[in-house]
Parts: sequence; C-alpha cells; structure tokens
Amino acid sequence: MNFRPFRDIKRKKTKKIKVGKIIVGGDAPISIQSMTNTLTTNVAATVTQIKKLIEVGVDIVRVSCPDQDSSLALRKIINQVNVPIVADIHFHYKRAIEAAVSGAHCLRINPGNIGSKEKIREVLKAAKDYDCSIRIGINAGSLEKNLLEKYKEPCPEALVESALNNIKLLEDENFFNFKISVKSSDVFLATKAYRSLSSICDYPLHLGITEAGSLTTGSIKSSLGIGTLLMEGIGDTIRVSLSADPIEEVKAGYEILKALNLRHRGVNIISCPSCARQAFPVIDTVNILEEKLSHIKESITLSIIGCVVNGPGEASQTNIGLTGGGQDNHMMYLSGLPHHKVASDQMINEVVTLVEKKSKELRNN
Repeated sequence: MNFRPFRDIKRKKTKKIKVGKIIVGGDAPISIQSMTNTLTTNVAATVTQIKKLIEVGVDIVRVSCPDQDSSLALRKIINQVNVPIVADIHFHYKRAIEAAVSGAHCLRINPGNIGSKEKIREVLKAAKDYDCSIRIGINAGSLEKNLLEKYKEPCPEALVESALNNIKLLEDENFFNFKISVKSSDVFLATKAYRSLSSICDYPLHLGITEAGSLTTGSIKSSLGIGTLLMEGIGDTIRVSLSADPIEEVKAGYEILKALNLRHRGVNIISCPSCARQAFPVIDTVNILEEKLSHIKESITLSIIGCVVNGPGEASQTNIGLTGGGQDNHMMYLSGLPHHKVASDQMINEVVTLVEKKSKELRNN
C-alpha cells in the first residue's frame, strides 16, 4: 500500500549554493540548521555538542565567533566533525577572514555593518579563496540606523530594503554565492518580509523566527511562521530558534518538514489525545515509544490510537498501527491491514520489534 499525502507543495526554484557538502536552494532538500551554545574556545564541548546534533540529523551547524580565539578555534572544531560549519560573525571583518581561513563553510554576516567597501572586498576575497559561502543575516533587532530613522520601527519594508542593500554590496563585487534571511521575533513581520523578498529575488532563503522563545512557545511560533512560508513554496533551509537544548531545534525542524511532507526522518507517530474510550494509557504509551524509537532514522509512520472509533481508519494509512480493543485485546496493523492481536503488557515491546524490523527492511532495500 502506498501511503501518499493528500497534497504536495510546489516550491519556488531558487539559485543553488553549496554550504560544504550540503546544497541549498533549487530542488535540493530543505536543510535543517542549529547553533551551538557552548563557548567556541572550548573545543571539546563544542565538538561534543555538534556530534549530538549530527545524531539527530542536523545538516548545518552555526558556531559563534565573537573574538579571534573563537575564529581560530574553528579549525580544530571542523577537523573533528562531519557537518558543514557556519561562522557567526558580527561587525569585525577580520573575524570573517579568520573564519574563512580556518575552514568555515559559510559566513553569517551583515555586509552593511562590516565596515568600508574595502573591508567588504577583503571578506569576499577570503570567501572566494577558501570556497566559503555567505549568509546575509538581516534581523529586526539589529537594523541599520538609517533604516530605523526612515521607517521609525522594524517593519517588513525595512527588512527587505536592508536585504536588498546588502545584496547589492555583494553583487557589485561579483559575489553570488550567498543565501539570505530576514528574521524577526514577530511572526507576521517575518512572514511578510520573506514573502516580499521572495517575490523580487531568486537567491536561496534561510527561514526562521528569531528569538522565538522557550521549547513550547518557540516551537509553536516557528511552526506558524516557517510552516506558513514553506506551504507557499518559500524557503530552502530553516532553523527553529529556541531557548532550549539545540537538539530540540533539530527535532522541531524535522517535525515541521514531516508535517508538510517536505522531508522525512525517523518515526512519525500519529496518536490520539486520549479520552474515556481509551483501552490503554495512550499518553504514557506514546511517551515511552518516542524514547524507545528515537534511534530510528528511516521514515516510518506509526499510529497509536486508544479505541476503535478512529483507530482502524488511522491504521489503514500507516506502516504500523496499534488500536485499543476491549478486555486487554488490542489490534496490530501492518501496511494498513489488521494483522494480529496483542495484550497490554506486550504491546510496547511488540511495536518496537515491528518498527525495528521495518527499519531494517527499508535499510536493506
């Protein structure tokens, strides 16, 4: 049985750039990014955090370079990880040059606040010499003074004008290996800015709702903002910015992409909110299964429904399904069809066994 979604999203075709081994833009898969929160000069801690992010599927990792020691530490970090590294640079052009020389695969800068055109040229020369792409990172919280004076406050028009000004600085130097972001913590401001920018340029866009908040609040705001734009075909790479463990940013990013059928990784659990009809403790069961199945990388759909009202219908659309039945007698579904019954004290182990078996089949095919 082929479990296809109801609708596919038609993405806008943008220019392609490379961030290390990852292609961003065009028809490339939408990549998921996160950022370390360790001191970059603490190489061991930073490498450990990056490796944890790789385990949950991150594609690109950003590392802050606020000083010379940090930008020089990048070389040691990059030599120990197998994922593209973006150097986060603010204001000082020498940090950008040092990061490029140290092996950074991308520089996150605002060319407009780097300084004179000569300094911008030096940064772009280093980026060209070391095959380093650039992300123009426009943020509502750090707009140029002249734009704030012109528009009185951060607004979509100000973000887009800042982006266009910075794009021109790069284009004037014949540098085109870049992507752009126009972030805000305000969902409406950010989405309007991205829509406007997407309508007038074809450079790849990095989506995000910046400073979105805690795990729950930030995930909801990011899902609304990033998800809305992705549904409209806008966006080539994303970061869910959370005041939480960076691992949660990657997990949230995958959930957004899975919900829109744009990318799949791991087990997608479809579960009911539980009610008086439940024949087993749905909430506890789902929490346990999420933990026990977190190591699965293959795309598998799993339905966990506590009763027979919606259970059979949901199970018919998933690879594996569990539907609550009467008197400690629950039904397991395989490939959308009823297969065998299982008792409550055996159902978690049974589901894990079936998912792992399916995972192995997918790996071998």
